[in-house]
Amino acid sequence: MQDHDVTESTPDSYRVTAGELRQFIERFERLEAEKKDIADQQKEVMAEAKSRGYDVKVMRKVIALRKRDADDIAEEEAVLEMYKEALGMS
Repeated sequence: MQDHDVTESTPDSYRVTAGELRQFIERFERLEAEKKDIADQQKEVMAEAKSRGYDVKVMRKVIALRKRDADDIAEEEAVLEMYKEALGMS
């Protein structure tokens, strides 16, 4: 298959080179495959942790918290406590 410009009545800003387009698509597809491999590895880690008795649901919450800013977490926890008190849950 030849690489060529698509030029039939297409403005200059929309011309594409088949080879360049193919490269972008193939790069994206490789990244998708890598992402799937990483997701599979993450599942394996959680399965191993679960088999050793860890609560993976709580682990996922801890992982999500570690990504967040400490001030945001503190504010959310304060509001949560206030709501729980208002509902007689504390």
